[in-house]
Amino acid sequence: MIVSLRRWFERIKFMIMFALFTYVLYHLFSYVSAWVEPHKYRQPEGRAVKAFTHEDVPGFDNGTFKDRLRFFYWYGE
Repeated sequence: MIVSLRRWFERIKFMIMFALFTYVLYHLFSYVSAWVEPHKYRQPEGRAVKAFTHEDVPGFDNGTFKDRLRFFYWYGE
């Protein structure tokens, strides 16, 4: 059996380069994802309103889970 060291070095080099590029691409995507994702606790700008409660909706009372689920499907959000 003939073992070619040159081929093994090429394979090892390929695996190292593949792992390195995978690592770099993963971190690049994580940075881009953090940049694109909006900050949910930031104050809204302009005429936007930050809505965090459903108590202002007319006709909605804090009923049971079944009532809230029915309201969720009826209201369409």
